[in-house]
Amino acid sequence: MTGEPGVVTGFPAVLLRSEGGALLALSLFFYPAFGWSWLLYVVLLLAPDVGMLGYLGGTRVGAVAYNAVHTYALPAALGAAGVAMGNGTACAIALIWLGHIGMDRLLGFGLKYPTSFHHTHLGMLGGRARS
Repeated sequence: MTGEPGVVTGFPAVLLRSEGGALLALSLFFYPAFGWSWLLYVVLLLAPDVGMLGYLGGTRVGAVAYNAVHTYALPAALGAAGVAMGNGTACAIALIWLGHIGMDRLLGFGLKYPTSFHHTHLGMLGGRARS
């Protein structure tokens, strides 16, 4: 254990990162079904990081903004709505969004705490090692 409050360590951290990798892989597997450009996938893959602009309002606002676009709920809802309405665009965007979140989790970028951009549920970014 690292002693950092609210940080997942050990095997549970490995499982969370593995889930992220699985989500990214599923996103990459299902995306071609919508016939969109891979260039667009790559460009939109980074779009959720616009949530980092919330940090211009301080760490508390930044954490809320970042976490809002880095949780599974919104893209899952978008994907479900896309399926229900037969909207392939919504489905494709949801897959890219979920792929971004999966990529972040795989790389150890977790949900943020209001104490610091670097304090995440998967450990501290930078300086200190993550599990």
